[in-house]
Amino acid sequence: MEAGGKDVKSFAWERDKVFVGEVLRVEPHPNADRLTLATVEYGTGEPKTVVTGAPNLKVGDQGVKVAFAVVGARLIDGHAEGRKLATLKPGKIRGVLSDGMVLSEKELGLSDDHTGIIILPDDAPVGMPLADYMGDVVLDLDLTPNLARDFAVIGVAREVAALTGQTFKTPEPTMRAEDEPPADRLVNLEIADPDLCSRYSATLIRDVTVGPSPGWLARRITLVGMRPINNIVDITNYVMWEWGQPLHAFDYDKLVERARQTGHDIPTVIVRRARPGETMTTLDNVQRTLTPDMLLITDTAGPIAIAGVMGGAETEVSESTRNVLLESANFNFISIRRTSAALKLHSEAATRFGRGLHPATTVLAVVRATELMRQLAGATIARGVADTYPVPAPTVVVDLTTAEVKRILGLNLSLDEIRRILTAMEFTCEPAGDGWLRVTVPPHRLDIEGAHDLIEEIARVYGYDRLPVTDMADVLPPQRSNPALDLEEKTRDILAGAGLQEIMSYSLTTPEREAALVPPGQPALVDPAAYMRIANPISPERSVMRQTLSASMLEAVAFNLRYRDRVALFEVGRVYLPEPGQLLPSEQRRLAIGLAGPRESASWLTADASNMDFFDLKGVVEALLERHSIHGATYTPAAHPTFHPGRSAVLAVGEEQIGVFGEVHPLVCEAFDLTARPICLAEFDLEKLLAHARVAQYEPISRFT
Repeated sequence: MEAGGKDVKSFAWERDKVFVGEVLRVEPHPNADRLTLATVEYGTGEPKTVVTGAPNLKVGDQGVKVAFAVVGARLIDGHAEGRKLATLKPGKIRGVLSDGMVLSEKELGLSDDHTGIIILPDDAPVGMPLADYMGDVVLDLDLTPNLARDFAVIGVAREVAALTGQTFKTPEPTMRAEDEPPADRLVNLEIADPDLCSRYSATLIRDVTVGPSPGWLARRITLVGMRPINNIVDITNYVMWEWGQPLHAFDYDKLVERARQTGHDIPTVIVRRARPGETMTTLDNVQRTLTPDMLLITDTAGPIAIAGVMGGAETEVSESTRNVLLESANFNFISIRRTSAALKLHSEAATRFGRGLHPATTVLAVVRATELMRQLAGATIARGVADTYPVPAPTVVVDLTTAEVKRILGLNLSLDEIRRILTAMEFTCEPAGDGWLRVTVPPHRLDIEGAHDLIEEIARVYGYDRLPVTDMADVLPPQRSNPALDLEEKTRDILAGAGLQEIMSYSLTTPEREAALVPPGQPALVDPAAYMRIANPISPERSVMRQTLSASMLEAVAFNLRYRDRVALFEVGRVYLPEPGQLLPSEQRRLAIGLAGPRESASWLTADASNMDFFDLKGVVEALLERHSIHGATYTPAAHPTFHPGRSAVLAVGEEQIGVFGEVHPLVCEAFDLTARPICLAEFDLEKLLAHARVAQYEPISRFT
């Protein structure tokens, strides 16, 4: 094969170059003990002889069906690291010409297995393009978070049936259990924190044979982007993609051993919050330190899994596993989302739990997976399902009227048509009066709370493109001005006209960053405990709501001075000041101005290269006051720790202080990585400033003037 050297995520099997082949005979290679010559018929009547070292193809074999590629086929290079495309070329191997290839799973991109070739079923039709025989259709769906119900094949099937007018046949999984002690006598279940776990179900599968999954299962697991591991783990993943319910398999014998170490005959699975400082080693062999807001699956000896996120290494399924305890549970989606983010553990299971699942799915999924393990792992099943359900989910019932549908969508849909659409989506509809329907929401629809949600479903199935365009049947409301917004926009126009550029900075910061506005050794302007803190900050640098614009303005000035010599910026934004006895803070509008660098921008004309100082900033402030027709402003020396002594002033209008401006203190400049040049800063209370602004009133000029 001639390597192309290009990594690929997927590629198509060429229909004219990759076929189902039949091995007519296998002969020894004349010059190599570990190689054989396979003569393969692939539907042309002209068999080809190829050289192979596959251990599962032996001298004397015949009639074996294989995946076969002819010269020119584009395949994954089986001898290269990663997934790199290569073109199959004819060549001599130990003196024998080979102008084709019998293929392993790696060459076809099915897995990383290159130890042997793919052996197809005996009834595989010779000469059929491999894409037609074993190619699966893969749907690549870009789902929004509100479509969690479609994170599974069954969910997608429901949608397709409703949108195409077909009938969806609801699967009813069953399992063939043996006449053994029931599962609930072989394991005890306890939910200590039902607010975080509403249901926990489990089955017991005995005498399993852990090994590679059959080809169809491994292929489908690969096609959804996961790596096949073994038949037990692959079945849990397969059912998760089928039903949307994550599962987890424990080695039951290890649980029994842990139970006996603590004086118990059978395991007790306990779902509880983690204790302070508790640790466990997860399947990725990393020891995790847990916090009390995280939910754990434990037994009497300690943690065995982080609920909804990842299992523990001590009880994982291995090749020596003989008995499996299969878990299917329902967890609080917010708890799982926070735990996954805090531990930086993102998994397919956490993705589904983090969007919300209904407890009704736990038993359906665990029964389906248990029966697959019986079929594919040669196991026997303990009777029944061990199940504890302390917090049953309520049944949601919504009343809907044709009048409300018409009001929202503008459609004159009959009651029968509305019922047909909703029934196709598995809602149960009962007449409740003239023009009324009482709709019972199916368990898998956690997003339906009221009539507006049902109307959205009706519009989606009916077709957004079919909704009529109607004019508003009402008088337009009178036009009213917004003086506060108009004055704010005028402020922006004035400052932009003065040569400043507007910035928009984060409203989130840290107390340490705002504390840098005060030179070392002086008391902070704000008590760190007085900030509004974010419960789940996006990063440590965005943990509190800001109480001043000055810190973010100095950060912006410092950032821009790395790339240019002159900076003139302003920001109109809000600060968040806690109110005693109030849950929400006071959101005050502020105006910040920052100047640094030469007085005039460099140009072909002679420019004033001296640095801007206090008087340049005062000139901008005076222009702002003049354009707003604010009179009676006074400037008095300021004693503010952020500013340079003797180079700052307090702006007041009448008896009311508006804010402070001036040159920044050198120690504060150092804290923000600013150079020694003068840095000018202003911060004003925009509400107080604009309260003194006068809006110009215009009158027609008398025609007698």
